[in-house]
Amino acid sequence: MFTASTTRREKVRALRGLGTLSGLSGVLVALLLLPVTGAAGIGARDAGRWFQAEPEGLTTSGVPQRSTILDADGHTIATFFYQNRVDVPLDKIAPVLRIAVLAIEDSRFYDHGAIDAQGTLRALVSNLGNGQVTQGGSGITQQYVKNLLVTQADTEAERREAQAVTPARKIRELRYAVALEKRFTKDEILRRYLNIAYYGDGAYGVEAASRHYFSKHASELSLAEAALLAGVIRYPYAYDPIRHAGKARERRNIVLHRMAELGWIDRDAADRAARLPIKLDVDDVKSGCVTSSAPFFCDYVQREILTNRVFGDTPGEREKLLKRGGLTIRTTMDRRAQKAAQRAVDEYVPPKNSAHKAAAEAMVEPGTGEVKAMVVDRALGPDKVRGKTWINFAADASHGSSIGMQAGSTFKAFTLAAALDQGMPFGTRLMAPRKYTPVGYRNCDGERVGDPSASLGNAADGEGGKKFSLVTGTQHSVNTFFLALEKEVGLCDTVRMAEKLGMKQASGKKLEQVPSFTLGSNPVSPLRLAAAYAAFGARGKYCEPIAIKKITDSSGHELEVPGRDCDQAMDRGVADAVNHVLTGVLTKGTARGMGLGRDAAGKTGTVDDFSAAWFAGYTPDLASAVWVGDPRGGYKYPMDGLCMDGRCYGAVFGATIPAPIWRQSMLGALSDTAPTSFRRPPSHFFSKGSGEDKVKLPDVRGMKPDEAVKKLREAGFEVKIDKPVESREYKKGTVAEMDPKPGEAEPEEKVTLRVSKGPGPDDGGGGQSPIPPFPPPSYPPLPGFRQQ
Repeated sequence: MFTASTTRREKVRALRGLGTLSGLSGVLVALLLLPVTGAAGIGARDAGRWFQAEPEGLTTSGVPQRSTILDADGHTIATFFYQNRVDVPLDKIAPVLRIAVLAIEDSRFYDHGAIDAQGTLRALVSNLGNGQVTQGGSGITQQYVKNLLVTQADTEAERREAQAVTPARKIRELRYAVALEKRFTKDEILRRYLNIAYYGDGAYGVEAASRHYFSKHASELSLAEAALLAGVIRYPYAYDPIRHAGKARERRNIVLHRMAELGWIDRDAADRAARLPIKLDVDDVKSGCVTSSAPFFCDYVQREILTNRVFGDTPGEREKLLKRGGLTIRTTMDRRAQKAAQRAVDEYVPPKNSAHKAAAEAMVEPGTGEVKAMVVDRALGPDKVRGKTWINFAADASHGSSIGMQAGSTFKAFTLAAALDQGMPFGTRLMAPRKYTPVGYRNCDGERVGDPSASLGNAADGEGGKKFSLVTGTQHSVNTFFLALEKEVGLCDTVRMAEKLGMKQASGKKLEQVPSFTLGSNPVSPLRLAAAYAAFGARGKYCEPIAIKKITDSSGHELEVPGRDCDQAMDRGVADAVNHVLTGVLTKGTARGMGLGRDAAGKTGTVDDFSAAWFAGYTPDLASAVWVGDPRGGYKYPMDGLCMDGRCYGAVFGATIPAPIWRQSMLGALSDTAPTSFRRPPSHFFSKGSGEDKVKLPDVRGMKPDEAVKKLREAGFEVKIDKPVESREYKKGTVAEMDPKPGEAEPEEKVTLRVSKGPGPDDGGGGQSPIPPFPPPSYPPLPGFRQQ
């Protein structure tokens, strides 16, 4: 038994006896650690038996690998990593690289066991002289263990412990090496080593290094490229070919000559490769969404993983999964739709526009809830930098930090849907006054809500003072009509319809139940609004928005992802009726001229004081919602006289900027999609006509007032007699004016009559000659001409 007082001569004599016994690695290691084991009074052979035993807690998992987010077609959107590493099998690593690494790092790897006796003996002599571990004689297996322990460390303290030059650390490494040689083949150990080693400049593992330095796979490396990477491993910072090309080339040539010396390549081949300059084609992969081609969609997916408990119980676990798990995340994003939406918002609201306005758009597929595109007109980055923002204005606070924006008249669609759900026909007509006092409303708790002192009116893109049908009131977006309709339907039923279609405040709170609900007083996100309108296109089937379709880990195992959550929120016939009405917005209403050349429907939205503008629209194949406003505060910086980058708009309505953005992006997104038609609504919705039928308004001018009133009432019109007016054409006491004029008018529309009180004072005297009758009396009167 060796003790601390054993002479150096005795130690060396023992070493000579063990030099040829490479199989007795346990004893050899005990000798390597003599200063430690001797001090503890542990026998060399006892230490050997202990050493050969499988260590507790030995695991090879936890090696960080980068995760990749893909679009629906498999194109990369972004990567996430703690260490930029892509694990590949051995047959995906060029053989020339394998032998290059073996030549320079461990040429006897396939001949020795876990511990290279020759290398370890060299280290042992040095350690005996120094009284501590200063050399390890590490081969490939031991280097793999060292890298493994470092990469498995979760904290800085664990990393320091894994790298410390101490006997305890060395014992653990060597014990692990012996155990792993029993567990894995030499090929598997080599594969793991090549995939875990650091190759400088942020590249971990041979595949990531090959892609980084040469923009090619590890299977495609040439001799010179393989030798360069093999040489970097020893000192990645000193031999970094980007920063230290000269030293990297010298090191590469050492590897080449070592390969030739071993007879693994021809000397001529080594010389030819050594004469080549270093030629790099650097692919600088960044972690995260900032450099992504779809940064805000990427950010939405990232936040989904970091916030959803299906991906881990704690935020730390979820972040570790994303940045270390080697995930392949297949998403719902459609590249065509994403590009079309980004081009549209950037064209109409440039990222660095002079007015500091912003725009956001979200696209959702009806019937699936799949998010096809999500864009903001700015780059992802610090808000203090012009043209950048960290806030995803297209998403809710949970997925983008946005508190949402008031939705304006886009919410009228929910009141319309609630009315149709109650069976109201298209021809249902309500009076829309010019001003409306919101009283008589009750929320879902039965409480009275509303402000008797408030007086709500119509926006400039609406009108009032007469009756409208469900169709015409929607087409003209009449505020007071929808306040009356909401009261008729019931505030609670209106709110519940919106909730069934997935609506909630962007903050995550429930919708506020107030009379102005139908006017869009609640702050929401474009994504939620697009998903709600997608339900109309899907004939009432609402699907919660989803952005992730499938996730596999580094081993190809499929992970659980949030499933589709769809529900038939409304009767199909009711949805068909909504589509019928909202189609008219694009053909005859506030967004006329914004059609797509296929069945499409939508609704404009203008928020109070022009603080923001919206458009939400859809086809049976795709739905989209667009917001335009000012991130600094819409009420402080309204769009009532907007000039932006030399283009002036005046007051901005939903049809001014949002609708053109919607139209351009939808045309691009659907360019390769065959048109799908809406269904005709059930016949009972036409029981009072189409809601937009015009009827003949008789001409009662020249008639006595009582005769005129009787004739108009028989035709179904309400009549009002207004103040008399002067008239030369019609006799005193007969009807001189009608409003609206004779022709076609809405059924039940109120007709205002004004009775003639005769010519004015200048018509028969006052020093001026009266205007001669036309034609002159000497000519026969023209047919139909009435001469007073």
